[in-house]
Amino acid sequence: MSKNTVCTHCKKSLECKVDNISECECSNVPVSNDTRLFLSQTYHKCLCSACLSKIEKMIQYAKVNEFPKRRSQMQEGTHYYMENGYFVFTELYHLMKGQCCQNGCRHCVYGFKNRYL
Repeated sequence: MSKNTVCTHCKKSLECKVDNISECECSNVPVSNDTRLFLSQTYHKCLCSACLSKIEKMIQYAKVNEFPKRRSQMQEGTHYYMENGYFVFTELYHLMKGQCCQNGCRHCVYGFKNRYL
């Protein structure tokens, strides 16, 4: 059985093949056990292959890089960018933070802002 749905991260249309997972788009992306564990703790349902691959890359980056505890340790473009004089945290920053604050952040990697899809 397949169903038309959307990626709970980017909202792109996709065809979920939950009953035949080996034929599903997501099965073409190799993911680590760390990524599987991370996803089990999020609000995501179905992810497109591009988002799944992106999350896998962020998980691998976070494994070898320390979370910036001070503003001076943050790298613009990696952990944040500036918009109208404000810091906007990236998906990577939120992932490295280690938990969802459940405030519906613009770049929430945990899927909280899209949890009703």
